[in-house]
Amino acid sequence: MELFRRASKVIPGGIYGHASPAAGLPNAFPYYAERAKGCKYWDVDGREYLDFMCGYGTISLGYGHPAVEEAAAKQREKGSIFNHPSALMPELAETLTELIEFADWAVFGKNGSDMTTWAVQVAREFTGRKKILKIQGAYHGVDPWCTPGSGGIIEEDVAHIHPFPWNDLEAFQTLVARYRGEVAALIITPFHHPSFGDSEMPEEDFFQQIEKVCRKEEILLILDDIRAGFRLALEGSHTYFGFEPDIACYCKALGNGYNISATLGREYLRVSATKVFLTGSYWNDAVSMAASLICLREMQSAKLPSHLEKLGRKLIKGIGNEALGHGFKMRFSGPPAMPFMRFADEKNFFQLQRFCALAATEGVFLHPHHNWFLSAAHTAIDIDHAIEAASRAFALLAKEQ
Repeated sequence: MELFRRASKVIPGGIYGHASPAAGLPNAFPYYAERAKGCKYWDVDGREYLDFMCGYGTISLGYGHPAVEEAAAKQREKGSIFNHPSALMPELAETLTELIEFADWAVFGKNGSDMTTWAVQVAREFTGRKKILKIQGAYHGVDPWCTPGSGGIIEEDVAHIHPFPWNDLEAFQTLVARYRGEVAALIITPFHHPSFGDSEMPEEDFFQQIEKVCRKEEILLILDDIRAGFRLALEGSHTYFGFEPDIACYCKALGNGYNISATLGREYLRVSATKVFLTGSYWNDAVSMAASLICLREMQSAKLPSHLEKLGRKLIKGIGNEALGHGFKMRFSGPPAMPFMRFADEKNFFQLQRFCALAATEGVFLHPHHNWFLSAAHTAIDIDHAIEAASRAFALLAKEQ
């Protein structure tokens, strides 16, 4: 709290964005981290947490993964930022286009927003159209066309952005018909993962029907795989759900904490991609690219998707059973590798917030408003520990009723 008081004097809000205390649990969650290792981290007051947020998904292998850190350290000795990109850039692009089968080229940035916004621009350049379709409530970053906030936004920022409900093919087709010949792209996540709400998986044939309409109407299909990428399938989440995009955006798990993002696309978009200006002083960062190359290799070696699926199912089953044993019923949604949990009969998040606060006192970090994440560093023993802590939290919660 002393750090937060200091920060509040020199930083608007003290801590902003998704890390803001207001976005979590102000009286229960730590405000500042000190260090992390594997699947655990410690706050500046020395408290230890078994982490089920993994840096909001950026940690795929575990904090401080030895092979990734070794590769980063070796490159850091040579340098990180130069006047020009390093030889690691084409190597990483080759690796990604070999892994992601539909893709013929790749570009790099630093954040998810860098990539989703650039992909939208490429779609507009290629098609000569203005309008973009998206899912209502979907998160694609913080740029004006997609930010969930309202400050500083003007009508013109979203004049050509048209949302429709998840899994609602009729609403999608209605928008396509209404703006026929004007729609540049549909941007969509592989499953719907809003904050403060259940995750929703695609209904049968949803993506296949979406793709069919996009091909017929010459609308580019942009996959925002920022959050789920490499956690559901190493070859891209589109392979998990059985469709193919024209462009796909990745970040989060790509660098195991090193800040790097990527957009991959098809050959016929190459010229348009060269016409849309893309740059940043730090975007050729060789250290992050070195880390990413090893991260991709290690995710494959760890069979990351199957590992996360197995442990996620164990976590869901265990917490669900403990809840029932204490008189509570939980609802889980989304894929087991990235689950979202809430109390089945709760109309708000107050009870869930209290449970997560109690879990935090037990040394387990579970978020009440956001889907959770697991990493390759989590083990079955860690899951057992989390389930035991959840049981104690449910017991305390039951006494408070």
